[in-house]
Amino acid sequence: MTRLAMAIDLASCVGCAACSIACKMENEVPLGVNRLWIRNTTVGTFPNLTVEHRPEQCLHCENPPCVPVCPTGCCFVRDDGIVDIDVKKCIGCSACIAACPYDARHMLPQGYVSKCDFCKHRVDEGRMPACVETCPTLCRTFGDLDDPNSPVSIAIREARRVDVLRPGLGTEPNLYYLNTPAAFGLVGETGGTL
Repeated sequence: MTRLAMAIDLASCVGCAACSIACKMENEVPLGVNRLWIRNTTVGTFPNLTVEHRPEQCLHCENPPCVPVCPTGCCFVRDDGIVDIDVKKCIGCSACIAACPYDARHMLPQGYVSKCDFCKHRVDEGRMPACVETCPTLCRTFGDLDDPNSPVSIAIREARRVDVLRPGLGTEPNLYYLNTPAAFGLVGETGGTL
């Protein structure tokens, strides 16, 4: 079986937003909405301040709360674990937007919901998502969690620390944050709360 996932090494992320720009260009995301964005946190006290960066997007949860609330079945999980939307079935009710605890979905002007889909069109061709391919610091890895030799499995295994956003929700995200700085308020060595 395949379980696609992404890991982002926050110790390497410089907040350049190349991933966000690549996402917008690759997926023709309109102005005013983002499938991927950067959260910046200022750490320290003046004059000794630093900024830490955390890219955010759909987490492709194993237990996605957005899927069961969809009245038309347009929200679904592919066999490879990508949480997807069939835009032809979407009626724009926004139930999935309200159900997502990570604010990772948005309504497009065309009247249907959109979000990160790990660049499924690229993945289906055997390519990496645009954000992974574009990152100048190589802080993003992608691959099959069920393959111990995939880039994402290796990155997670070799990280000093592995976290997910809001693990207490039970959504079991497939977006992992590696080597997370203290500024994001994580607790514990793994599965902390962001």
